[in-house]
Amino acid sequence: MNIVIGGAGAVGRHLAEVLAGAGNNVTLVERQAATLQVLENELDIGTLRADCAHGDALREARVADCDLFVAVTDNDEVNLLAAGAAKALGAKRCVARVHHRAFLDTRTPNYQQFLNIDHLICPEYATAVAIARTLRNPGSLAVENLAGDRIEMQELRVSAKAKALGVPLAALALPKGVRVATVTRSDQSFIPDASTALAQDDIVTLVGEKSSFDAARRLLQTEKIKKKHVAIMGETPMGVWLCRALRPKHFAVRIYVLDQERAEELAAKLPHVTVVTADPTEPAVFVEEHISEADAFVALTSDDEHNILAAAQAKSLGTKLVVAVTARSTYLHLLTHVGIDRAFSPRVVVAREIHLLLDPGPVRVLASLVEATADVYEIVVGARAEATGVPLKDIKLPGPCVIAAVQRGDEVFVPGAEFQTQAEDRLLVIGRRDMKKPLTKLFAGK
Repeated sequence: MNIVIGGAGAVGRHLAEVLAGAGNNVTLVERQAATLQVLENELDIGTLRADCAHGDALREARVADCDLFVAVTDNDEVNLLAAGAAKALGAKRCVARVHHRAFLDTRTPNYQQFLNIDHLICPEYATAVAIARTLRNPGSLAVENLAGDRIEMQELRVSAKAKALGVPLAALALPKGVRVATVTRSDQSFIPDASTALAQDDIVTLVGEKSSFDAARRLLQTEKIKKKHVAIMGETPMGVWLCRALRPKHFAVRIYVLDQERAEELAAKLPHVTVVTADPTEPAVFVEEHISEADAFVALTSDDEHNILAAAQAKSLGTKLVVAVTARSTYLHLLTHVGIDRAFSPRVVVAREIHLLLDPGPVRVLASLVEATADVYEIVVGARAEATGVPLKDIKLPGPCVIAAVQRGDEVFVPGAEFQTQAEDRLLVIGRRDMKKPLTKLFAGK
């Protein structure tokens, strides 16, 4: 594929390396000559010294002939303008990286729609969401690129006295916003049907709207949900997004910052969070704040080494779960060796999302579940497809699968039996690994 990348910062360089290494024809547009010279010596890519938001530069980079244009400079406005201009000049798909929360908001104005950009990426926000999933449920699974994190998956073990025991799924009063995607029983995993009855110690993968998970959990588990105590080090935007993603009903959150003015700002923004002006890596602070007794410690400052050392220290002193964020993905494989439970890199998040976008077809595989027993498919419905305009209850699906969610415009929901798909709907479907071709024929008409 022909790919043009605007911006040779840390994310742009990582993308160029990953995409060129996968055999794509990559052109990198950057204003700094010294940066380009280094990259020309290290990577097999084309380069252009220019401002990626300027029309002349985009024409010279031949964006009209590119399959994908990605704007990943450090300036949100430049990225939005560049991606919108590249789309207008003929680029097949355009992506813009943004940092500010306002640009991700799909309410008025919807910048993505207004500028005709195919996809917006915020690595910091996406990383915070992934960390929040891990803290809510270590077995939770990411559903990439679907509706701004409004649809989620979680794995739950069925308790001995659960209300769901022995009840066929068709008769189980699951919330409307949740579906059972897979069941693992005695090391055997399968996609259930309406007659499947759950048994004790089954591991169930639920998919649906986050707001419905608590009600579903009460059917599957008898244990009370205990509020988890989370300590966060770092006053970065990622830290703020993480605090917002951890609902006060289930989490008691403390965030540690060093600057008093920033602490006061966060206290006003995050009324459900305790803001502490202190360094949790100081031994006295660690003891006074009882961080060793926390359920999780998350280090996400802008300093990789500080995050790694802080997380390793917290683990060595007794904290149950420690998470470190590193900008440099080269560190990731090392962190388990120093006791860090989970590590996240925003660069890897961006690369993963871009890889998904490289598949231009109407049916894409987003993820695999339960040791590749099932795949998560994202489907763009075609106007002339067999299933378009037909109630779900009347569609003959190609084998066991679950239509877990629908995105129609800005609306996201779990469909009922009477729901009829329309052209351009995006479906989230859980099915066997071999179902891409029949699903394409049924829903996309190709």
